[in-house]
Amino acid sequence: MPQPEASSQPRLAVGCRITVQQESSVLLYPEGALRLQGTALRIMQMCDGVRTFQEIVTALAAEYVVDANRIHAEASKFLERLHAKRIVDYSCSPDPSPSSPN
Repeated sequence: MPQPEASSQPRLAVGCRITVQQESSVLLYPEGALRLQGTALRIMQMCDGVRTFQEIVTALAAEYVVDANRIHAEASKFLERLHAKRIVDYSCSPDPSPSSPN
């Protein structure tokens, strides 16, 4: 399973969404549903396709006052599992190309 790269911008795949049902958050996807809570919910809230994986790790490390390496390892495993189920997509911003001479 591919791990998210530091520059990956994870987001929910097409057809997936997070909803609140009876005061709990549920991740709905075509083949089923997952109840989200705690750190898993927080990770998914940050997977907006704009923030990079590194930005998510840094924010979580500050929010939970935990070593960034530990957050990186655990968040990576979590997202890998969701990516394997086609719940999360990774995208990367294109590298800026050098200016062409006029």
